[in-house]
Amino acid sequence: MGKATIKDIAKHASVSPSTVSRFINDSGYVSDEAREKIEKAIKELNYTPNVFAQNLPTGGSNVVGVVIPDINNPFFGEIIKGIASILDAENLHMILCDTDENTDKELKSLAMLKGQMIKGLLITPTSDKNEFNSEYLGLLESMGIPIVLIDRDVKYSNFDGVFLDSVQGAFEATNALIQAGHRRIAIIAGPLTSKPGRDRLRGYKKAFEMNRLPLDETMILHGDFREKSGYQLMKHVIQMEDRPTAAFTCNNLMNLGAIKAMVEEGVEIGTDISLIGFDEIEILNTLAMNISVVSRPTKKMGAVAAQILLERLSGQSKESAGIKRIILSPKLLLKGSEKLVK
Repeated sequence: MGKATIKDIAKHASVSPSTVSRFINDSGYVSDEAREKIEKAIKELNYTPNVFAQNLPTGGSNVVGVVIPDINNPFFGEIIKGIASILDAENLHMILCDTDENTDKELKSLAMLKGQMIKGLLITPTSDKNEFNSEYLGLLESMGIPIVLIDRDVKYSNFDGVFLDSVQGAFEATNALIQAGHRRIAIIAGPLTSKPGRDRLRGYKKAFEMNRLPLDETMILHGDFREKSGYQLMKHVIQMEDRPTAAFTCNNLMNLGAIKAMVEEGVEIGTDISLIGFDEIEILNTLAMNISVVSRPTKKMGAVAAQILLERLSGQSKESAGIKRIILSPKLLLKGSEKLVK
């Protein structure tokens, strides 16, 4: 027989894999009866933790899974720094997974983490589309460990989470363009399969509604939070017959792609087409490119999420403390690129 797994232990003991995981990780309630069965199964199957967990400094019990959708995005780099600032102080370690905005990769990452004896999970989901959500939610719940969402939500779940008021951020950005005199404002929106994508589009539409201005659906362009889509969609904006005087890009990478397209086409930002982006981009500050942005407390998001996870790991239950859903506020930084030049 090959090396025993948590599933083998669970089957032998007639308990669920999540119960075995809680027993091994000491991360939740396990009845005395179940403990006896699991201990007996471990001895009879000669179970030992996997090599990966054995090689970790604390035998695997001090490991937290962190799942993000795009490691190339500086936003998530800042999130990780915030998480690390809390976990390091508690001598907790991270297993970091990058899903590349791909739902299949995300499911594989979660299945892998489930077998790695992680103590808790911090995750930014790839998607919450209905046909994917049921399987996804079931997998998360079956892990039997504390889970905290970051930035993106999961439909019908009761997980803790730390989010941003994306509706307000997008509203303030679009409203600033309207107040500057713009009427034809393109939006390079995120995917509608993610809550931030939907919320930022809602904020854009809300600004037109609040200012009692007609909404032109041809101004709404859907990207995927990647640089390439920002580049391609800004090329489209530039080539439009009745070209917009301004654009709002809904994340940092699409903003970078849009700027690249504008530079290639000889379009001057803030003169030919005004621009506001979502999230700051440090390289633009270094290059003294004064692009107006919706800024958010990125490191704080990671730190707050990690702090909530620590509270759950210390035994604070949702029943006693309630589900924690923290919504942080964005800040609009106007640097001049939003102005209408006549």
